Amino acid sequence: MPNFIQSVDERTNLAGTNRLEVLLFSLGKDDSTARQEVYGINVFKVREVMQVPDITHAPDMPNSVEGMTSLRGTMVPVVNLSKFCDLNISEEPQILIVTEYNKHMQGFLVHSVENILRLQWNDIKVPPQMMQDKLGGLVTAVTELQDGRIAMIMDVEKILAETAHFAQEDSYYEDIATLEDQGYTIMFADDSSVARSQIERTLNHMGIAHVSAMNGAEAWTKLKDIATRAETTGLPVKDYIQAILTDVEMPEMDGYVLTKHIKNDPRFAGIPVIMHSSLSADANMSLGRGVGADAYVAKFEPKELSNKLVEILNHNSKKALT
Repeated sequence: MPNFIQSVDERTNLAGTNRLEVLLFSLGKDDSTARQEVYGINVFKVREVMQVPDITHAPDMPNSVEGMTSLRGTMVPVVNLSKFCDLNISEEPQILIVTEYNKHMQGFLVHSVENILRLQWNDIKVPPQMMQDKLGGLVTAVTELQDGRIAMIMDVEKILAETAHFAQEDSYYEDIATLEDQGYTIMFADDSSVARSQIERTLNHMGIAHVSAMNGAEAWTKLKDIATRAETTGLPVKDYIQAILTDVEMPEMDGYVLTKHIKNDPRFAGIPVIMHSSLSADANMSLGRGVGADAYVAKFEPKELSNKLVEILNHNSKKALT
């Protein structure tokens, strides 16, 4: 099998350049359509690609969770992606893609892997609304390959959330810091429907108003509109938006480029930018600081996020009073 995996340092070199590498794979031929579609996952989330190992089948698991396997002493849950996607595929999976998301490892069973494709984030598009509705947010982005096929980029966060009930229970949001009745409004951008829901629930529990965007390009458009409105009223933008929370990986414009735009535009002076990402390697945090990010919070811990927001918003409020 080809060596698909590079070191974290090598892959991190792409971050901040509005580029990414996508591992392309197939789930097999769908018996209902006689087609074999191509899917993708950001290489930065991939830890290892291997032949299917021995899997221990555990009781009382969701239908798509085959069980668990030991990867050098670490117990890794294994999800059959064709079952998770509810596809009618009779071919047995041959490959296990081991991924890491916010320090959680999980394996995805797929039929085969193709190659790694290097792309610009602006080559990655938001899927049509019909596809988003039909697939429930599972496909977070799409891109057209040179041979005319369309590759569908899967949302790892949604798979983890639905198979492990990650951050779904109300108790997960209890006892988080609040900022009730202080009039704060936050803009947040994330291409994952699951992540947007988690952020929204956190901000609602905190009593913070919010404006959301599905990617960096949409966030930048909305921010420029707010800046224009502020100029019309003669007020600073920070009277409208007190902080910006951004994912790193997003189609059309990633979080690094969005942060650069914000920090290079004097209209947004004094508005802190917090990066919120599953890519929690130290190198990524350094890149975030390099483009001007004021803080970096790993996904997804509501208490950590709420504590960081309280710290930053209160600090900015004190600065405004001095």
